[in-house]
Amino acid sequence: MRILFTGGGTGGHFYPIISVAEELNRLAKEKRLLGLELFYMSPSPYNESLLFETGIIYRKNSAGKLRRAGGVLGMIQNFFDLFRTGWGILLSVVQVYSLYPDVVFGKGGYASFPALLAARILRIPVVIHESDTVPGRVNLWAGKFAQRIAVSYPEAATAFPVGKAVHTGQPVRHDVAQPITEGAREFLKIEDGIPVILILGGSQGARKVNEAVLAAAKDLVAKYAVIHQAGPANIAEVKATAEAVLFDSPHKDRYKSFDYLNQLALRMAAGVATVAVSRAGSSIFEIASWGLPSIIIPINKRVSHDQHENAFAYARSGACEVVEENNLTGNILASEIARLVDNPPVREKMAAAAKAFYKPDAAKEIAEEILKIALEHEVEK
Repeated sequence: MRILFTGGGTGGHFYPIISVAEELNRLAKEKRLLGLELFYMSPSPYNESLLFETGIIYRKNSAGKLRRAGGVLGMIQNFFDLFRTGWGILLSVVQVYSLYPDVVFGKGGYASFPALLAARILRIPVVIHESDTVPGRVNLWAGKFAQRIAVSYPEAATAFPVGKAVHTGQPVRHDVAQPITEGAREFLKIEDGIPVILILGGSQGARKVNEAVLAAAKDLVAKYAVIHQAGPANIAEVKATAEAVLFDSPHKDRYKSFDYLNQLALRMAAGVATVAVSRAGSSIFEIASWGLPSIIIPINKRVSHDQHENAFAYARSGACEVVEENNLTGNILASEIARLVDNPPVREKMAAAAKAFYKPDAAKEIAEEILKIALEHEVEK
């Protein structure tokens, strides 16, 4: 039995694939299914070590991106990406035919288009997952021929053909959903007795969020420890600015910046955090799995309508407060953090709402459906 995963470009696409793959491996062992082979097709492996650990074989393809903004430069890039996409489709048809998987699982995004089109041409069953409240163009297209559609937000189901979509929630890696408290303060070098603010910029970082955090840094470290995931592209600038802003602060060691939090560091940060601050991507679901009250800052609506809708869908559950990027300043961020930290009853309600929002069996539900369809396809071959 062969399962092909496709998608990528960001952690929001990649890590749910890993979560589903882990569950497929577990179910195969539990049901004593022999010969399960997992493949991942994308222009980039994203995290080769994690693919190896999960037993996934990487297959490289090519995919172009259609940009809705960017002016003349964006139009030029779109023109050249048409050729990249065309080559990616040809390459994907050849590779998918040679693998001939029993199911292709698509996570959406431009990177998944060539492999999903190849699956359609070759009449291979397709299952897709949509992470946003407003489905992306590739998933809307794939939803027309996919056998099953899983969605993270119930609002997304209405965009797909009736009877195909199921609200499973977002797959979160099992280990990531288990915060570590014991030894976490020592590991992160955070003193006892002070609240901890966890800032998550997403896998790509978040410049506007970083700027607000740094503007508020002096006020924040006077009362809290701050764990700040700034993103690999931004970390050098963030560290330099933080050093300048906090040079005369007696509490400057309370500020901890990271380009990226690995799984262990993330679980420990979650274990000690009082409040989380995040973009409105897939990190919402990790925060929900930890039962953390949060402040969600979606990307500007003109850039990402998806994040704006995600943020307010999560807010309707009662699990977070939303600060729109246009209104974001250091003072507003510090004020919103203080309002939550200083109000335990509000935090308790948010924490309970976050736990209620999270669906811990998302990966299992998706993996079971993939196996069911794959077994039917094996019989038909």
